[in-house]
Amino acid sequence: MDIQKILQKLNISSLNDMQIATGEAISKAWQDVVVLSPTGSGKTLAYLLPTLEKINPQLPKVQMTVIVPGRELALQSANVVNNMGCGIRAMALYGGRPTMDEHRNLRKVLPHVVFATPGRMNDHLDKGNILPDDIIILVIDEFDKCLAMGFHDEMRKLTENLIHVRQRVLLSATDADSIPHFVNLRHGVRVNFLNEEEQVPERVKVFTVQSPEKDKLSTLKRLLCELQNQSSIVFLNYRDSVERTDLFLRNEGFVTSALHGGMEQKLREDAIFKFSNGSSYILVATDLASRGLDIPDIDNIIHYHLPLGSDEYIHRVGRTARWQAKGQTFFILAPEETLPDYIEADTEEHVIPEQLSSPPHPRMATVYIGKGKADKISKGDIVGFLCKKGGLQMSDIGRVDLKDRYAYAAVAFDKLSQVIRMTKGEKIKGIKTIVEPVR
Repeated sequence: MDIQKILQKLNISSLNDMQIATGEAISKAWQDVVVLSPTGSGKTLAYLLPTLEKINPQLPKVQMTVIVPGRELALQSANVVNNMGCGIRAMALYGGRPTMDEHRNLRKVLPHVVFATPGRMNDHLDKGNILPDDIIILVIDEFDKCLAMGFHDEMRKLTENLIHVRQRVLLSATDADSIPHFVNLRHGVRVNFLNEEEQVPERVKVFTVQSPEKDKLSTLKRLLCELQNQSSIVFLNYRDSVERTDLFLRNEGFVTSALHGGMEQKLREDAIFKFSNGSSYILVATDLASRGLDIPDIDNIIHYHLPLGSDEYIHRVGRTARWQAKGQTFFILAPEETLPDYIEADTEEHVIPEQLSSPPHPRMATVYIGKGKADKISKGDIVGFLCKKGGLQMSDIGRVDLKDRYAYAAVAFDKLSQVIRMTKGEKIKGIKTIVEPVR
């Protein structure tokens, strides 16, 4: 593989020290490797570059499986591989949709690498959809979560099935007290870039915001009005709290995205794409959003509810200041609340100004287009369609995300109605399609 060409495609200028050290450790023979590095430091690319070099692209079988704790991380990681353009095919496998549909896609795509949640991977192995004998590399991303009690039995079953694995790579942003014996790690290498004295990067400023009332919604609204078009994640601990807070903010004039584990997959994808392409500046979410979202430009992390523990805090704050960027995190405290003991950073009290602007409208809006890769549609086809049929200029179009059966595209917010009106009933590459706004 041409590493420099891949980095260029991914708009990355160079690898950092952790990525270089991880690459050297994984590339050296077939030894097992444990990688510990802060959230946002680029662990996905760190393990992908050296492991993909060990895959035979001429062999149309699953040769590497990457186990992840959730579907968002599975989808995002598979997209990274497919965007590399290195001849290695990848697929994401996860619950919430029929296994049979995935099996049909497996036979069609013939992936070399699959990114899967533990239960779904076991399901495919049990049904013979993926053959364990072909898998030579096992990666466990965010192993602290994958090896926790909720996944314990599934991970035991999985690792016992994969008896021909020649290399295991485990990655996490937090150190684990111990790794279960059934993972069967041989003597290998530990790449540790965690700074035990630094809970979160110094690039993150930590603020407290005092709420005069137990119900913090009014304070949250005022803080978001102050932050305006900065990208912010608001973390809450419960699904119903996410829905209540999201509804309140929408009624107050904010354009938001909401994310929690009880939502249908389509709605979860809608929320992530809206937030990542700038169609909403605010993501209201449970800790589901604290892992697996690789969105580089998140400015603020807002803790509406206090994190349940130190690990949850680290993963939340790890969504901002990714790579070498800077970020801010705000704790909204009710009258009886104080910061937990595990918050080690120096904090500063933030006072929200009295005079505030109205909630901002985002620059972009997201449209859903009902055709994708399986229809032989490319990103260029979508851009051309939006310009020719939707009356847009290139400058009116932002990020385009192409899936097998559909696509998302960011378009200028003030051109949304025009696009929906002008593309109604129109064809893309001779195929009639649906174009509708993602709310």
